[in-house]
Amino acid sequence: MASHVQCSGMFSLAKYLAQIIVMGVQVVGRAFARALRQEFAASRAAADARGRAGHRSAAASNLSGLSLQEAQQILNVSKLSPEEVQKNYEHLFKVNDKSVGGSFYLQSKVVRAKERLDEELKIQAQEDREKGQMPHT
Repeated sequence: MASHVQCSGMFSLAKYLAQIIVMGVQVVGRAFARALRQEFAASRAAADARGRAGHRSAAASNLSGLSLQEAQQILNVSKLSPEEVQKNYEHLFKVNDKSVGGSFYLQSKVVRAKERLDEELKIQAQEDREKGQMPHT
């Protein structure tokens, strides 16, 4: 009789343990599904923002691997002016030179950011020329 009670107690323990595991998996599954939905929404919002920024600008971001905002942050440029971009680029390139104890990785990020901003400046200049060529009605 004692072994029957002991067996029954172990069965109940196993049953409760299984219920706890199932509930834990359900909670994790719901959290994962919610995280996926949020990631899809964020991805969609980023794609919409790129669409608003213009196809050329989005293409430049894809080619360089940097968004316009990232490039501006790296070079510490608030508005796109060729002079400010060049001045900040030269400074950051020098201070990150490996020969003066800088980081090659950071220096390469500075170069990529300059390339991205130069491309954006070209796009803006081309769009300005196209606007100037449009007949006024």
